[in-house]
Amino acid sequence: MKFRPCIDLHNGKVKQIVGSTLKDAGDTNETPAENFSTDRPASEYAEMYERDKLPGGHVIKLGPGNDEAAMSALKAYPNGLQIGGGINDINAKRWLDAGASHVIVTSYVFREGKIDYDRLTKLIEIVGKKRLVLDLSCRRKPEEPSGSYYVVTDRWQKYTDLPVNEKTLGELAAYCDEFLVHGVEVEGKRCGILEDLVTLLGEYSPVPVTYAGGVRSIEDMDNVLTLGGGKVDLTIGSALDCFGGT
Repeated sequence: MKFRPCIDLHNGKVKQIVGSTLKDAGDTNETPAENFSTDRPASEYAEMYERDKLPGGHVIKLGPGNDEAAMSALKAYPNGLQIGGGINDINAKRWLDAGASHVIVTSYVFREGKIDYDRLTKLIEIVGKKRLVLDLSCRRKPEEPSGSYYVVTDRWQKYTDLPVNEKTLGELAAYCDEFLVHGVEVEGKRCGILEDLVTLLGEYSPVPVTYAGGVRSIEDMDNVLTLGGGKVDLTIGSALDCFGGT
């Protein structure tokens, strides 16, 4: 198991947000719940990760207004960070040229709740399978609280028809270098990990996979190591002191 650092950007600032409270940019009725916000630039976090020899982390652009901050982070740690948020066939290569090691995609490769293999194949032609991460961040449906986890898109508000299970992990592994999976139900809440999801990822992911969501303590880290069989990498956000945790 490896620790994968993160830089989450919202309105141009480094923040830690409760993932389930994110809304579409046009929804002005609610603002997302924030655990942490700082004026410290994204580039400083990237420099810290490089100094501490922590490659393979991700920069996630949560909505518009984050390109400049994201670019500064990639410049500060070239080839050390992945980039996600609004990635498509038009801009993917530009982000790689700017210093990203990989591009992370979800919404672009889904249409009407189903994966669009034409788009996915086109993206591979542009960036190559070895530089593509599929974001399979997921949550259970409210009417099925003990059911399967389904991939969600568009700031984690729209359910797809794709369950995260042995079959889909096996099929999609042929199209990417890694998976990134946020447990949306617990993302940013520091309430403990989704143990069944970590177990599933450890058992069935044929490619490297990073889990994020709910980590609050060393015990949670140990659980990920044990339940994931050492094969599931871990991202921690709000629980770290650099993001206001203790």
